[in-house]
Amino acid sequence: MNMQKLVRMLAAGVAALSASAAFAQAVIVAPMAPPAARVEAVPPPRAGYAWDSGHWRWADGRYLWVAGHWQTMRPGYRWVPGHWVAHGPNWRWVPAHWVR
Repeated sequence: MNMQKLVRMLAAGVAALSASAAFAQAVIVAPMAPPAARVEAVPPPRAGYAWDSGHWRWADGRYLWVAGHWQTMRPGYRWVPGHWVAHGPNWRWVPAHWVR
């Protein structure tokens, strides 16, 4: 096997592993609806950042509040905040993410 082919194969393997690790997330399911969102004072806009509002996180059999925070912008992408979705009798967390 020539060196150029070996380098390409290694690069493809590293890319595949890093892509799968980035998307590998635990599925979070709660047995009841989250409480109403808390009212947060949204800070003034910051150049190069998107505000990620606070949300309820399911942990140890109860909901815990996670305060809002800034996310560094990704040029060409739009921020989709995390949110809870009813799934049968349970609620499933859809993680926040960037989309094109």
